[in-house]
Amino acid sequence: MKITECQVLLTSALSTARIPALANTHYNRNAGRVLEMARAYEYDGTRFFLSGDPVNALAGFYYAFGWVHFGISSGLLTTTEPVICPFKAPIELLQTPFRAKLEEKTIRYEHLLDLARTSVICAPDPATTSHDFARQILCIAGVYARHGVYLRKSGNLEEALAGFSYGHGWLDAGVTTGFFRIVAERHLFTV
Repeated sequence: MKITECQVLLTSALSTARIPALANTHYNRNAGRVLEMARAYEYDGTRFFLSGDPVNALAGFYYAFGWVHFGISSGLLTTTEPVICPFKAPIELLQTPFRAKLEEKTIRYEHLLDLARTSVICAPDPATTSHDFARQILCIAGVYARHGVYLRKSGNLEEALAGFSYGHGWLDAGVTTGFFRIVAERHLFTV
């Protein structure tokens, strides 16, 4: 998938995203924050792409998708159209001039996601469904972290960076909406 195609999918998902919760409620405010952050990362990704930085564009778009999919899975967001998975097709290979930056960013994002995963604990009581969802978020972040390591070691840096960014987006959204308590490295989250 070309980075521009990913951006189109993301823009389409965000254009149909709706907040089902009543205005002036806790859920509405959380949903608004999730939608705001997804749009901010979409905007950042677009600005990076237009300025000739496909590496940061790639990271931004997949980070935003993490927020969008978190929002839909948590019930904070709904969409009028099905959201197409950005991992449905292989990501385009970036040209040689971008390889060093791609390698550095992929390794750094792998480290940041690992650090973020160990910097939070589930906030809800273990007997609640909110705790179950927090564990699901950790599982998703872990799956994308492990798969990203495999992809990086296989030389597929584009897919690895996308996975690390996507997993961190999920985790960041979970922190922002109260599913986790930060116990270290607060700077890794947007709260």
